[in-house]
Amino acid sequence: MTDPQTILAGLNPAQREAAEAVRGPVAILAGAGTGKTTTITRRIASQVASGAFEARRILAVTFTDKAAGELRARLAALGVEGVEARTFHAAALAQLAQLWPRHAGTPLGEVLDHKAPLLASLANALPAPHKFLPRRDLASEIEWAKNRMVPPERYLDEVAATGHEPPIPTELMDRVYRGYERRKGATGRLDFEDMLAQAVRMLDEFPRAAEQVRARYHAFTVDEFQDVNPLQAALLDRWLGGRDELCVVGDDYQTIYGFTGATPGYLLGFARRFPRARIVALEENYRSTPEVLAVANRLAPRLGGFEKRLRATRPPGPAPVARAAPSEAAEVGFVVEEARRLHRDQGVPYEEMAVLYRINARSERFEEALAAAHVPYQVRDGAFLRRPGPRAALHRLRSADGEVSTAVARVTNALGFDAGAAAPGGASAEVDVDGGSAEEVTRQADLARLRDLADEFSRSNPEATIADFLTELGRRFAAEGEGRGVNLLTYHRAKGLEFDAVFLPRLLDGELPFRSGRSRAPVQEERRLLYVGITRARRHLAITWPADVRGGPSPFLDELGLRPAAPPRTGGRVSGAPRTGAARAAGGGDVDGTTADGDLYEGLRRWRKERAGRDGVPAYVVFHDATLAAIAAREPRSLGELFGIPGVGPAKLERYGPEVLAVVAAAGAPGD
Repeated sequence: MTDPQTILAGLNPAQREAAEAVRGPVAILAGAGTGKTTTITRRIASQVASGAFEARRILAVTFTDKAAGELRARLAALGVEGVEARTFHAAALAQLAQLWPRHAGTPLGEVLDHKAPLLASLANALPAPHKFLPRRDLASEIEWAKNRMVPPERYLDEVAATGHEPPIPTELMDRVYRGYERRKGATGRLDFEDMLAQAVRMLDEFPRAAEQVRARYHAFTVDEFQDVNPLQAALLDRWLGGRDELCVVGDDYQTIYGFTGATPGYLLGFARRFPRARIVALEENYRSTPEVLAVANRLAPRLGGFEKRLRATRPPGPAPVARAAPSEAAEVGFVVEEARRLHRDQGVPYEEMAVLYRINARSERFEEALAAAHVPYQVRDGAFLRRPGPRAALHRLRSADGEVSTAVARVTNALGFDAGAAAPGGASAEVDVDGGSAEEVTRQADLARLRDLADEFSRSNPEATIADFLTELGRRFAAEGEGRGVNLLTYHRAKGLEFDAVFLPRLLDGELPFRSGRSRAPVQEERRLLYVGITRARRHLAITWPADVRGGPSPFLDELGLRPAAPPRTGGRVSGAPRTGAARAAGGGDVDGTTADGDLYEGLRRWRKERAGRDGVPAYVVFHDATLAAIAAREPRSLGELFGIPGVGPAKLERYGPEVLAVVAAAGAPGD
């Protein structure tokens, strides 16, 4: 066993205070990047080394199996073996498996891997268009209710009392919830929420079982306590049994799972629950530069809860960039070009870059642009072709016949594509689904984009077959790989991760904070999502938004002090836009209003259409939109500068280079 002083070595004063507090109750308020895992593992090791508790009497609760494994590995490195580190569900299931048959006298029941099998026929019986809603949405709503300990008979009252908006009309959701519970009970199965609820029931109804659990565990540590929901809190209360040997760690600024029933209230109310609790705040940040933290700290006064001001321990770095792009394509082009620049000039590995977005539907344009630029990428939340809408459509298309765009339209309509839900422009425009969740918005946007791709392909290849279209899709999105390249993921999936460079595109009102039709996400939680996104960045941070999308920039930009005035246009180009190659490649300052030249971009599109017509090829064969946007942003004046732009290879440089440079030169001529 490592000696106590070695365990405490290298900790800052706040971390050391927390680690030395070996008896509860203790609350560790751990800001982003402040070393919370280091702190709690050192505290647990100190509990064992000091003799306060035997290792086997300690239960450390995490929210993921990965986090539990990390905790065990770090404790082993400190010479501590025998501490039980599990998720809430794993701990509950282990206790039920051992104690329920013995005390209840009945089998525990089979645990469902997921709810979809029991929900499928219930969903299919819903009236259109609700029958096409992703089963995940229905499952999430049931989980919301069960995590709040709301049974079917109280569901309608709870929805009315809280103002909660289900993914389908309340009466229909009530019917689905009741039907799901009936079917589950009839088959003798348990879902993941039942694990916790049945463990609570066991500890309430069988005192001997409760005595055994409490005799087994004398001290508890709970990680990510800001994400605890009422059902988890109820189980923790039963484990404690009136004792207060509890250490919780969390950051109320990072509570982003309210849709599951999670609430920061248990963390914020810890001192009221335990009046003699020791509260320790960790504010020294080991992840991000002072410049990144300055942006994050601007949100802090509006996040509520415990005030925390992160202090950097890293040396200064480049100023974050805030940039308005003239169009969505130009914004995507900037992100791709900046990723290439950081990789080429700064040596940042692509794997240490991340593009974050609010909903999965936003990954597709980045996938396509990165593939066109031959930049490797990985989609952590499901690449475009592997998401439910496109995946189901592709499966059906393999056995379809007829002209490509007609077949795709027939298939997507059969999958519940709402042609009225997508604004003009298909997936490139805002998708507005009345009452739709983020998952449904993604599905509709994906199906709209698939139809756009089919229409484009059919116009360019009137004699092509569906097999040709499927081959083209595979080529167009071919650069995605497992575990390599630029990370594309949602804000929610990024929680707990960190990267050298983080891009936060589409900072738009309606995107963050998110809304769809009558469904509006809680603004406070959306603000915390942005805070999580900012604090993922170690050194490079870029915040962007397209100027041509309805709704305008996100109101959070004003709170950050990052939104510049709309850049005035002079002579058809953005005032102050850089002319030199060095300036074009460089990032901006705290607020960089410079954007790609929108008129030049449109001029390049007109040239591409004319050239594609002359060559008898589809427009995208000449250049993708993202490549044109990058050209408009950098305004190359030589073949050498043009060759440095993603998507411009040797063959295209030779074939199109002089014409592209002529278009750029004409756009920048005096009087234009």
